[in-house]
Amino acid sequence: MQEYEHWGKTRESSPYRSGQEADLKRALEDTDPSIPLVFVSGNHDLGNTPTPATVQQYCQDWGDDYFSFWVGGVLCLVLNSQLFYDASLCPALKEAQDVWLNQQLHNCLEEPRPKHVLVFQHIPLYLKTPDEDDDYFNLHKDVRPRLLEKFKAAGVKAVFSGHYHRNAGGAHDGLDMVVSSAIGCQLGGDAHGVRVVVVTADAVLHRYYSLEQLAAQGMDLDLRRLLQQP
Repeated sequence: MQEYEHWGKTRESSPYRSGQEADLKRALEDTDPSIPLVFVSGNHDLGNTPTPATVQQYCQDWGDDYFSFWVGGVLCLVLNSQLFYDASLCPALKEAQDVWLNQQLHNCLEEPRPKHVLVFQHIPLYLKTPDEDDDYFNLHKDVRPRLLEKFKAAGVKAVFSGHYHRNAGGAHDGLDMVVSSAIGCQLGGDAHGVRVVVVTADAVLHRYYSLEQLAAQGMDLDLRRLLQQP
């Protein structure tokens, strides 16, 4: 844990944070306006141990730290996983997210039900298997089983995470845990890249591409064909 503590520095402890945020916002201005941008908060935004102040600052700069949205009948839940990791300095915020999440998952069971339910959170539930030991890069065993059971009961198809700076993940009782590497800093052997996710009426398909692959050949033909279907 100590090796990675500096990664969770907050705005108050990093002299570079304001400049980095300004640079990112300028870069995002070049995004095609038809492409919605969705932000998922993590330890680099809120600190490894978030506080009411860091959460409030994030919300002012980037929007809500947890929320839901719909796309074509698919329900997407964006969660603040730092509250699952260590909410010791903001227990009321964790409780509020828990209440909200329980209601969202309950609604998934009512008609008309979503075609798929997807979860996005920075810290993975697990890296390889649901029963693995606690690690800096996963949610701990006192939290993990409860979330897994809630998600499975509500029919969540996949949980998408980052944080690990390597590709990882697995599947358990029909629930995929997808851990994507980084477009920037790599800690393993993966290339700088992005994960492309294609959602159809029947399936959620995903594939990691290096930036070089996308520049040279784009997505694989099978994924392109799925995107072109009416």
